[in-house]
Amino acid sequence: MCGITGILHAQHTELVTKMTQVIAHRGPDDFGYYHDEIISLGHRRLSIQDLSQNGHQPMFTADQRYVIVFNGEIYNHWDIRKDIVHKYPFKSSSDTETILYGFVEYGINILNKLNGIFAFAILDTFEMELTIVRDQFGVKPLYYYHDNNVMGFASELKSLLQIPDMDKNISLENLANYLYFLWSPGASTPFKNVEKLLPGHYIQMNVNDQSSFKIEKYYEIPFTGNYIRLTEKEWVNKLESALLKAVEMQMLSDVNIGFFLSGGLDSSLILAMAKKIHPDKTFNCYTIGCLKESKKEGFADDLPYANKVAKHLNLPLTIVKADINILKDFDQMIYHLDEPQSDAAPLNVWNICKQAREKGDIVLLGGTGGDDLFSGYRRHQWLYFDNKLNLIPVPIKLFLKSLSYILPGYAIKRRIQKFFGIYKFDNKTDQLASLYGWLDIGQINKLFISNLKKFDPGAILKNSLNSIPGEKNRLNQMLFWELKYFLPDHNLNYTDKMSMAYGVEVRVPFLDKDLVELSCQIPPELKMKGKETKYLLKKVAERYLPKDVIYRPKTGFGAPVRDWVTQDLSSMIDISFSKQNHEKTGIFKPEAINQLVSDNKKGYVDASYSVWSLLAIKSWINQFI
Repeated sequence: MCGITGILHAQHTELVTKMTQVIAHRGPDDFGYYHDEIISLGHRRLSIQDLSQNGHQPMFTADQRYVIVFNGEIYNHWDIRKDIVHKYPFKSSSDTETILYGFVEYGINILNKLNGIFAFAILDTFEMELTIVRDQFGVKPLYYYHDNNVMGFASELKSLLQIPDMDKNISLENLANYLYFLWSPGASTPFKNVEKLLPGHYIQMNVNDQSSFKIEKYYEIPFTGNYIRLTEKEWVNKLESALLKAVEMQMLSDVNIGFFLSGGLDSSLILAMAKKIHPDKTFNCYTIGCLKESKKEGFADDLPYANKVAKHLNLPLTIVKADINILKDFDQMIYHLDEPQSDAAPLNVWNICKQAREKGDIVLLGGTGGDDLFSGYRRHQWLYFDNKLNLIPVPIKLFLKSLSYILPGYAIKRRIQKFFGIYKFDNKTDQLASLYGWLDIGQINKLFISNLKKFDPGAILKNSLNSIPGEKNRLNQMLFWELKYFLPDHNLNYTDKMSMAYGVEVRVPFLDKDLVELSCQIPPELKMKGKETKYLLKKVAERYLPKDVIYRPKTGFGAPVRDWVTQDLSSMIDISFSKQNHEKTGIFKPEAINQLVSDNKKGYVDASYSVWSLLAIKSWINQFI
């Protein structure tokens, strides 16, 4: 796990140093550079495999023809190496060297042999051909900038800001994404000319000819509509075997490994399987206490469940204090995220990783991805209720939405409004896509000075289904969106950025390549049975965990966002959204934002996450432009 940079620019030698120093937190153990007349590459190293200098990067082949900078881990690299070890002069046990010689042997075909988390760049110094790659599921981030005679890439967007003549024009449509989704799907960032390399894609170009720049897809999540028909017990056995293999592979490390333990099903099951694989080992587990204010907003306390799992497995549990000074931490959180994402969960990851680093646990395994593979979100359960309400006429459903405004309680009011508000769309795919929205596009448009009426934020989701034409099941279409967009552009982005802020690597066994591909073949009715989400996964978990841990209400990170927005952050909001400040940016209408803030504070609407999103955008603009 590291940080990588690269730049083609007239000042590339000095620029790559600045770009790499900005992300020094990603690699506190070592650094290195490659320079030639045209291009420079930079690397910051967090040593996980082969801690010796043999793992130093940039790494070269023995003949000096190929050079690589690599961020990530390849869990099956020994399997790949054994097929080519007799042909190349390996000098280390590093997975970096396996990729390097694997690329020499197989070319671009090496990519789908890799099972891991990765972003890397390889330069053929003879042909001057550069290849930049991102892993199949986007666990590792990769941003790039390509404009005129400049091309730069980096693990974090903030590195690219070092380019002196970078075009910093903002895309209003992309900003609207952060208000609609709370994150931005696909390649887009707030900048018009900075993009994320999509998961399962690579860039190739000859560095002597920037017009040769091209992006190609090498992998698509294999939802085909074809399922393997086995008995329930056979599927439980098959899934258990695949999960155990994934956990075992991802425990490959030359440094200490610890575990996230929220007390929820996913992280608890990963930990329990690790204990089964290594019964004589003791692992440190980390959880976070529930903020007192969170209980007012309907969040359950996860701590008793985390304690129960740790006791059940006879493992030590470190309880990280949930003391958050949101006024102090907000801007720093946005700085590390690189994007104006709107979620309090990054603070959870941040605090746990800080504690883990202090205790010497450099690698943490967690349960991210379980909800996305097997169905675990409330929006998935909408399919069940939609089927039940099929016979109720749409006007009545919309009337029920209007009645929800008189209900007490912010969360339940918002969920009912969202549930019934979906029926304003006739098309089933439009209904599905609207489940991902937090603020109606009409409301969003009112906030901007410029008109965004033609902007359809759900279009990227709907159009992506053309990539899986054989998959007609609505649940699997949603799971495709979770894996293709929600995970890489939201959950995985904040997990990577906040963990690497403290030089900690987070691994995600649920996103093992073989496991993901197996999940696509599981009949959808075994993923969600009735309204029981993660049905099959829970059957596997019954072999490892107490039933009250498995069959408990789902909770997220219990952050008191509404309390923070209406109280703690109130002064920051007043300053950020003042008319004088807004006139400087010329993006939003101050009167429209202040009306939304006022309505939210008075309880007329539940718009705290939308206000949080506006505050995140303002913080991002202040720090990045």
